Amino acid sequence: MPPKAHLNPHLTFEEIKRLYRQAQDTTEARRWHLIHLISQRWTIKQAAQVVGLNYDYAKEIVRRYNREGPSAIQNRSQKRQPSPRSLLTPEQQQELRHILKSPPPEGGEWSGPKVARWIAQKTGRSVWPQRGWDYLKRLKS
Repeated sequence: MPPKAHLNPHLTFEEIKRLYRQAQDTTEARRWHLIHLISQRWTIKQAAQVVGLNYDYAKEIVRRYNREGPSAIQNRSQKRQPSPRSLLTPEQQQELRHILKSPPPEGGEWSGPKVARWIAQKTGRSVWPQRGWDYLKRLKS
């Protein structure tokens, strides 16, 4: 039988169990489930099979957890939760809604990059063209 995996004592068994049960992100929930099973003296191979993860990937999760602690379990993919704070205040959104009714200063049609430049001028922040497109679709009536 393969040796049991070692987990550094970053968290207690109860803390791991709580984090596993409270995880909102499915990727994080699976990772916490893996760590939870391993904390119960399961092998990585057994836990990976139950959780439905590739064995090598499961080993990497355990290595990262041992090295970095609980922050290693976070989902680092590009799929992030939207920021709760809007780029524009309600007043700026109303101003943009009004401006979108007329042609842009540089001519042509409004586009994501043009709206992003307008937002950048208003806020002094760097704005990706996709965010401009999001506002264009949301506010243009």
